[in-house]
Amino acid sequence: MPKHDLVVIGAGPGGYVAAIRAAQLGFDTACIEREPALGGTCLRIGCIPSKALLESSELFREATHSFAAHGVKVGSVELDLATMLARKDATVDSLTKGVAGLFKKNKVTRYEGHAKFVTPTKLAVQGKSGVIEIEATHVVIATGSTSAPLAGFELDGDRIGTSTEALAWPAVPKSLVVIGAGAIGLELGSVWSRLGAKVTVLEYLDRILPGMDAELATEAKKIFEKQGLVFRLGARVKSAKRDGDACIVEIEGQEPLRAERVLLAVGRRPNTQGLGLETIGLALDERGRIPVDAHFATKIAGVSAIGDVIAGPMLAHKAEEEGIACVEFLKTGHGHVNYDAIPSVVYTAPEVASVGKTEEDLKRANVPYKKGSFPFLANGRAKAIGHTEGRVKILVHEKTDRILGVHILGAHAGDLIAEAAVAIEFGASGEDLARTSHAHPSLAEIVKEAALATQGRAIHI
Repeated sequence: MPKHDLVVIGAGPGGYVAAIRAAQLGFDTACIEREPALGGTCLRIGCIPSKALLESSELFREATHSFAAHGVKVGSVELDLATMLARKDATVDSLTKGVAGLFKKNKVTRYEGHAKFVTPTKLAVQGKSGVIEIEATHVVIATGSTSAPLAGFELDGDRIGTSTEALAWPAVPKSLVVIGAGAIGLELGSVWSRLGAKVTVLEYLDRILPGMDAELATEAKKIFEKQGLVFRLGARVKSAKRDGDACIVEIEGQEPLRAERVLLAVGRRPNTQGLGLETIGLALDERGRIPVDAHFATKIAGVSAIGDVIAGPMLAHKAEEEGIACVEFLKTGHGHVNYDAIPSVVYTAPEVASVGKTEEDLKRANVPYKKGSFPFLANGRAKAIGHTEGRVKILVHEKTDRILGVHILGAHAGDLIAEAAVAIEFGASGEDLARTSHAHPSLAEIVKEAALATQGRAIHI
């Protein structure tokens, strides 16, 4: 029976990063993944393919709407969806092979198949050629999440589906109903809207982007509406059923919607079923998550868990940080994740990014704060590239000036937020950020000006 110091179940961002770091630390490491390709949902059917389509669809929209303003005449613009999808697939293929190469380089043993606990230190792996058992001193559960279901939905994997299907539709639907105005719904809704679909987004709450800064979410909604997205907020969807080559979506108190396709994007749920957790006495919480302590250990000795299967935001980079902290603690007794410095990004155009506390968080906690904001419209670089929508908003403690939260709506927000995450990680003040020289002309100057604005001394507005 094969024996390893540490076995990771799941080769998503959290799992494969944990396995590589464990191997670097000297553990004899193995990783069990049931899919042939490594990288998990994020790399195979989530983050990476969606970003590839977002980039391609945005270039298509720019070619048809914006190039002329730059003096670039392209004539007739045609969509080659097959090539766009092929590029997306090639990007994914390259990166999954890259993970396999990293496993080989770091001498991580890979098992292909479905893992199930026999004992806390023994796992049965059901693969194509049968079942093998392996032993481990430590086991890290990193099995990620799957699309959350919704009562009344008849998912058929074709007309009514999840993000997985929406990444591979062979033709642009004439009409699309998206259920859920979170990151996944807005990103994929934007992709197909740019390519020609009439997109209606239904959201149960009275706002889009739940969890993000409310002020910027309201501003973002207005921008998305100008781009063609139609929103119905406060909409309780009762059901979605196929009707021939179309779909019928029933909404409480409203007329039913008819569309060519329906995308269900109401969030994700932990992928904790079928692991044999009950066999080892590991109970789940009320949301199907695995309870862990501050160092990711479960109540079962030798078994840890990270990523989407435990509490916290379901973000790939959060899972990566947890994976590294988890195995480093097992080896050295030290390992920590600062959850206040975990950024979140929605890759629409413009992007929406956030790190730290929102105004709503601070008000609920009765934390005294000051805020400063600065618009992209007043920035030279933003004007030069033609992307002037949005703003940077910074929240600092009223008494200590420590940065509590940064929220960005605008071009390259996902890149700009990194500076804010570093500032929060190092306990920087608003003045620290305001007095740091930023290159000119750059979008980063908007961050500096927003920091200056917290002190009432922004220069360029």
